[in-house]
Amino acid sequence: MSIEGTNQLRKNSLGLIAVTFMVISAAAPLTGIAGAMPIAFLLGNGAGIPATFIFVTLLMLAFSAGYVAMSRYVTNAGAFYAYAAHGLGGRTAGAIAIVALVAYNAMQFGLIGLLGGIASGVFAEFGIVLPWWGWSLIAILLFGILGYRQVNLSAKVMVVLVALEYLIVLIVDFAIIGKGGGPNGLSVNIFDTSAIFSGSLTIAVLFCLGSFIGFEATTIYAEEAREPEKTIPRATYLSVLMIGVFYVFSTWLMIAGVGAENLVPTLQALPDPSAFFFNLAGEYVGGPIPAIAGILLVTSLFAALSAFHNYIARYSYVAGREGLLPAAFGRTHSDHQSPHIGSVVQTVGALVVVAIFAGLGLDPVLNLFTWISQVGTLGILGMMIVTSVAVIAYFGRRQLKASALTTRLLPALSALIMAALFVYIFLNFGDLTGTTGGALGIILPCLIPAAAIVGYLLAVRLEKADPARFAAMGQNRN
Repeated sequence: MSIEGTNQLRKNSLGLIAVTFMVISAAAPLTGIAGAMPIAFLLGNGAGIPATFIFVTLLMLAFSAGYVAMSRYVTNAGAFYAYAAHGLGGRTAGAIAIVALVAYNAMQFGLIGLLGGIASGVFAEFGIVLPWWGWSLIAILLFGILGYRQVNLSAKVMVVLVALEYLIVLIVDFAIIGKGGGPNGLSVNIFDTSAIFSGSLTIAVLFCLGSFIGFEATTIYAEEAREPEKTIPRATYLSVLMIGVFYVFSTWLMIAGVGAENLVPTLQALPDPSAFFFNLAGEYVGGPIPAIAGILLVTSLFAALSAFHNYIARYSYVAGREGLLPAAFGRTHSDHQSPHIGSVVQTVGALVVVAIFAGLGLDPVLNLFTWISQVGTLGILGMMIVTSVAVIAYFGRRQLKASALTTRLLPALSALIMAALFVYIFLNFGDLTGTTGGALGIILPCLIPAAAIVGYLLAVRLEKADPARFAAMGQNRN
């Protein structure tokens, strides 16, 4: 096989369903329902969560309009990086490339802690006792193997795991419908403004927004998708709608299961809010369903970890291929045509992070997950803002037949709303993560602008060393 052939990702490997499920796996639907939503109910706006999800779904569709419009002209595994290169130039693209690596690594490191903490509790009930870091190590090795090999192997695993996540939640949903709901039946007014604006609407929006993180990665698989000009736009819209409709439907029924007025008191009475969904499963379905849901919660987290691992490996590959990182990152495996160097480096990095947190005796959920994952949320929000601006700039400079609604108005609207959220998270990072009063509350959010500066300087270095290569940053790879 030629050198050129070994330096390409495996083309025509992924169809619409594979791409859709691989990106939805990062959103971890069951993890969101069982883990994040009870906290969103409690700390956010309670029974106003379903309406908040409708708003956030519309926001994601507004972002997707410009994203999809540009995907028809940009085919590059660098996704946000490539969009920035085409719309705002190589220096901004360099900044985005390093922010992407920091943000997706942060999301993955945080989820590794969450998986370890949950798995140690779930499997202890079956008599299998390991410390949290033991389960985290097992997960790291498994997704490391999947990431090293062909992408269609990961895709097959993701399709099965995500389908099972949806199935278990829908079983509980329809059981609640079948039994007519809780004390007030199924009558929950999800558009009740007194509920929507109760508590903290901002925290509710952040939790709902976090449930979509991962959908934006459809374009990461552009070089490996079949008919990417059709597959990527369809997968983007399909993933947003599947996530949005699923959460609106399921959160409505979770509220109906206990009654809107009983929702917050019920959660406050629980020693662990994450028990809420499992209690509903036990009350409305019973039998082995709660235990099965616990196991699937672990596999849900594993699916998300595997998805983020793939994102990181591909961003590393693109950054190496285009001169920002050492050239070794830009080579693919001779047999699997996978970005194996980025995969191996990310696996080693995950092992180091787990070793540090375990060695310091820190909590996998309260510390590793809560501290680090919000860095990822901040970084991904920042990249989506820049991408929306890049879409406006790209179509503004070119005489292309495109709707002003999808290439200017909706990207501008999504950029403004996301910018407000970015500023809120950045300024209130300590309160959101429990790091108020310490240096971590300042250092952790500053990792994102620091990464942007490093990426910008790497691009400047490339521009001076190899102007032709710099000019070709983000070019299409069909």
